[in-house]
Amino acid sequence: MRILVAAIFGGIVLFLWGFVAHMFLGLGNPGIHQPVHEDIVLSSLHEGLGTQPGVYILPSFDPDKWNDPAARAAYAQKSATAPYAWVVYLPQGEDMTNMKRQLMREWASDTLAALVLAALMGLAPLGLGKRMAIALAAPLFAWLSVLVPYWNWYRFPQALTLAALAEQIIGWLLAGVVMAWWLGRGERQTAR
Repeated sequence: MRILVAAIFGGIVLFLWGFVAHMFLGLGNPGIHQPVHEDIVLSSLHEGLGTQPGVYILPSFDPDKWNDPAARAAYAQKSATAPYAWVVYLPQGEDMTNMKRQLMREWASDTLAALVLAALMGLAPLGLGKRMAIALAAPLFAWLSVLVPYWNWYRFPQALTLAALAEQIIGWLLAGVVMAWWLGRGERQTAR
C-alpha cells in the first residue's frame, strides 16, 4: 500500500511540475516553430499523405528497396538536397484547444511511471540518498533510450531534446523526494 500511495503522490507532483515546466518555463516548446505559410502546408497534406493517420518521414524511402542500389542512390541524392520533415498526421483533425483527454492520459501516465519508480525505490530498505539516485537514474535512462535516439535518427531539435532532459530530471527529482520520503516514513513506522 505504501508503494501505491508513494506513486499517487509522485504522479501528482510530476503532473504539477509538467504544468509549470510547460506553461511557465517553456520547456515543452524549444525548437518548435510556427510555419511561415501554414495554410499552404495544411492544404497539401491530404493530397500528399492521403487518409491514413500515422508518422511520415519526408523525403520517404521504402525499406523494401534498401537492396536496390539505384533506388538508394536516388534517395541519397534527394535527401541530401530536399527539406526534411517528421510529420505526425491526423487526416481528420482534432480540436487542439480541448485538452481534457490528453490531461487525463498525462496524469495516468505520470502516475503509472511513478508506480514503477516507487516499486524500484521500495524494493529494499534504502536511505533517502539511494532512493534519490534511483529517481535520477530513471529519467536519465529514459531520456538516453528514447529522446536521444529521436534526436539522432529523426532529427528532433537539440534544444527540444535538452529541454526534455531538464524537464525529466527536475520532475523526477521532485517526485522522487516525495516518494522517497513517503517510502522511508512507512519503513520507520513499521520498525516501531
